[in-house]
Amino acid sequence: MGAFANGWMSLIGILAVLALVAFSGKWLTTWVFRGLIRRIAARTKSTWDDYMIERNVLVRVSYIVPAVITYYGIGPALGVTPADITAAVDPTALILTTLLVERVSLAFIVLAAVMALTAALDAVNDIYNESYSEAKTRPIKGYLQVIGLVAYIAAGVVIVSILADRSPIFFLSGLGALTAVLLLVFRDTILSLVASVQIMSNDMIRIGDWVEMPQANADGDVIDIALHTVKIQNWDMTISAVPTHKFIGESFKNWRGMSESGGRRIKRALHLDMNSVGFLSDDEIARLSRYEMLRDYMAGKQGELAGQGPSEKSEDSDVIPEKRRLSNVGTFRAYILNYLKAHPMIHNDMTLIVRQLAPGPQGLPLELYCFSNDTNWSTYEGLQSDIFDHMISILPEFGLRAFQEPAGTDFASLGTDRGD
Repeated sequence: MGAFANGWMSLIGILAVLALVAFSGKWLTTWVFRGLIRRIAARTKSTWDDYMIERNVLVRVSYIVPAVITYYGIGPALGVTPADITAAVDPTALILTTLLVERVSLAFIVLAAVMALTAALDAVNDIYNESYSEAKTRPIKGYLQVIGLVAYIAAGVVIVSILADRSPIFFLSGLGALTAVLLLVFRDTILSLVASVQIMSNDMIRIGDWVEMPQANADGDVIDIALHTVKIQNWDMTISAVPTHKFIGESFKNWRGMSESGGRRIKRALHLDMNSVGFLSDDEIARLSRYEMLRDYMAGKQGELAGQGPSEKSEDSDVIPEKRRLSNVGTFRAYILNYLKAHPMIHNDMTLIVRQLAPGPQGLPLELYCFSNDTNWSTYEGLQSDIFDHMISILPEFGLRAFQEPAGTDFASLGTDRGD
């Protein structure tokens, strides 16, 4: 009990020296890690040491140094030996202080160690993402987060056992009764862990996939797959965080298949005014036959129709014989089909259809169903617009009109024509 006999002033001085030594140890190790080791890492060709430094793994390890100095120095500083602690039946204030500081220091060592471990796991994830091409298809971030979570739980049990001076087995033995509570507390974590395993094993989503989940208001690229959440950067540059287990329990659309196929679907209809639909006259047939996209079609159709006449001649001169004729809408459909086949940006190895849909109040829909050979969004939209620009512009050549519901200017011109 020498420190106590020398008075409180000397005791405070000794504690100040201990604090200064602990701070100096922290400063020295931090300087070594941030200075010397950083310089060594900068000269190496490998990148794993750079990631360790960026994630502050060594800095967190340096937190252990002042705790170790305090743990082993508090006893000598207060003049308390292990024998004094063991033999004391009625502990004095110095003995209690020594025990408290030692336990807190040891608990801090455990905490600093687990913090360094989780930082190292983050560095491992960075190294894996950079070094392995399978990182996008097989991310390991969720599994590393599980390891970190287990490490924090184990560290929590150890810290509590240190502060309470009890064996960790004492606390673990009581966890059985708390199983239901733990399942409730870690429900989302368990669901996310199971979902992560299913997502990875079934290759449902990858980093970089275009994913659409309307119920979560998410539509964009996957930028991160973690244990609890999947981050999606929407097209308006906002970021949606969707719980990982939602990708198992709810439906979503992954556009990866479209990107890998090399073709993106164009499915859009042009509505025609049915009042403009009719048969072609001989002059119109002759004029349209000069079009490059219709030359073979018109020649084939004319030859086909020339060989077909009425099956029987009627004796009644008033009867108009039935014969096949070319319609402007059918010829226009053939023109668009040949136009798409000759277009360099249309995928000819995929479905290519120009078809009529059921007519309705909005006219006769003529639908294009084809695929572009460039899946880039801006290129795809530009191609789609160019095709329909051409279709709408060439309609008058076939005597067709696009259907459009009357606007205010139409009613105004109608009133002007009537003299109102």
